[in-house]
Amino acid sequence: MPAFTTTVKTVWILLCSLAPPVVPSPLCAGAPGCPVMSLANLFDRVIQHSARMHGISSDLHQEFEQQLVPSRNHIGRVSRTCHTSSILTPTDKENAQRMTREELTEVILKLLVAWTDPLWHFQQRLKHQNDLNLSEDKAEQVGRMVHELHSGVQKMAQKMQMLGMIGNFVSGLSSPDPQTPPDSSEWHQLQSSDLLHCLRRDSNKVLNYLKILKCRIVPQHGC
Repeated sequence: MPAFTTTVKTVWILLCSLAPPVVPSPLCAGAPGCPVMSLANLFDRVIQHSARMHGISSDLHQEFEQQLVPSRNHIGRVSRTCHTSSILTPTDKENAQRMTREELTEVILKLLVAWTDPLWHFQQRLKHQNDLNLSEDKAEQVGRMVHELHSGVQKMAQKMQMLGMIGNFVSGLSSPDPQTPPDSSEWHQLQSSDLLHCLRRDSNKVLNYLKILKCRIVPQHGC
């Protein structure tokens, strides 16, 4: 009997070692091999992904702010400027709810596209000159998550169009032209402060807009 038990255990361990690893894919939607998800489930996945992205953005901003404690008064006097300020976004929940489904979806996509280029440049700076002592892994992760979230929202919009919940809309989603910054360490510090502040702000906007959009499209699911 002990020999039989040992044999069973050996076979079980061998089978487990041959099984392929399970890799989580929070936004596996529409890709080959992915299960077909309902619109409500797709919304949930996208919102969860957005919440994680906002959490990492907040962590990066907090890390940076902690380094600026001695000069917080100086930094506080600088007006925050965001490169996404030209994108017209609703200022509160009521204004967001008054927008059409197409308009709200377009705003979300525009915000995500607008962060692709700045985050790439920010990652390069941390790789080659990490004078900010920030986590390179978190910066790379949030950059990757912006791209994944944009793809997920696009899939979600396509599904809504297929179901006749929104109409076809053409949006100018080109990323803003990159600007070459002046060679000034002070400018770099302020620019990084603005970038991380705006990233946290915009990631929070995207998360809230997605929740509002979900409650308008599938109100019976968690609203």
